[in-house]
Order: sequence, then structure tokens, then C-alpha cells
Amino acid sequence: MFLKNNKERFMIVGLGNPGKQYESTRHNAGFICLDLLSEKHGIKITKLKFKSLIGDGRINGRRCLLLKPQTFMNLSGESIRAVMDFYKIDPEEELIVIYDDISLAPGQLRVRGKGSAGGHNGLTNISELLGTQDYARIRVGIGNEFGRGQQVGYVLGEFNEDERKEIPEICKRVIDGVKAWATVGADRAMNVVNTKPKPKEIEAEK
Repeated sequence: MFLKNNKERFMIVGLGNPGKQYESTRHNAGFICLDLLSEKHGIKITKLKFKSLIGDGRINGRRCLLLKPQTFMNLSGESIRAVMDFYKIDPEEELIVIYDDISLAPGQLRVRGKGSAGGHNGLTNISELLGTQDYARIRVGIGNEFGRGQQVGYVLGEFNEDERKEIPEICKRVIDGVKAWATVGADRAMNVVNTKPKPKEIEAEK
């Protein structure tokens, strides 16, 4: 059971939009990674509470609460704040948020212990309602291959075929980052996760 005031516990949040029409979109990278994390560790994210789907289990021996806000992206902070208030969670020590980032190339990941929202509306809402930017996050690069005025269509668009092939490996690295954060902290997790995507090998034409 995920207990209040237990220092050996963490809350891991994946951001996205609820609904089948959004399941495979770039903006749901956080949901996608959290789903694979839950599958790997046998944690079912099925309980609806505090405007979120919640799962409770253990990762590397640590008690973890997995959270998928169901408020739609731009209001993610509402459910996160409610859960944190109920369980008395310290954002600086016990919270990490996984979300998509257009400022990073597809497949590129970054762990940060704190920082600005960088224009991400979901993260902006979280920081406003928590009253702090001092919480860990894993940024999942989705690129910015869109024209002027086409950002919404791009982030709410589905991953293309090449991008879908990379999702399992990207999620594996996110999971490694979450485990590192939960066991050795954000600074050490940066060494595990903060890498650039490997360039595709191009076979030289003969």
C-alpha cells in the first residue's frame, strides 16, 4: 500500500490526453512510457481517483504510485496536486514527470531535477498549482518538424512509422532513467538518460 509519510515511496506521472483518439499521438509520449513501465513491473494503472488513473506497486523495492491524469493535458496539475496533498508527497524528493518535448529531437531524452516549463502547457499548469518548479522530469523528444501555425496538429498527430519503431527503445531508456532517479537521485539519473539519439547507419552505395 502507498502510505502517507513513508520516505521510501515515489510518484511517477506520465502526461497525455485521455481517450482512444489520442493513444498513439506524440503528445501522449508520457502515457506511452508509463504504460510500458507499468507492464514491465506488473503494476495495473486502473484505479480512477483524484481525476487520474492510478497504479500502486513496487519498482526496485521502492513503493511507487503511477499516475495518468485524466483531465486533459493542460489541466494535469489539478489531479497531481490532489494526489500529492492526500499522500503528503514532497515534489522535490518524491515526484517525477514524464512528458513530450518539441525542443528535443525524436528519441532524445533529458532528465532535469527542476526547471521551467519550456512552453509545455501541461507542465506550466503543474508548476502553477504546485507552487514550485523544483521537481524532477524526463523530457521525451518528439521533434519539431512542422510549419508555422501547425504545432497543435503535429503534437496531436500520430507517430509516423519510423518513430513507432523507436518507441520500445525510447521507453526502455525512460524506464532506466526512472529507476536511476528512484534509487540514486536526479543528478545520477542524468548520466543514465541524457544522451542524443544514435544516428541511423547509412549503407554506402556501391
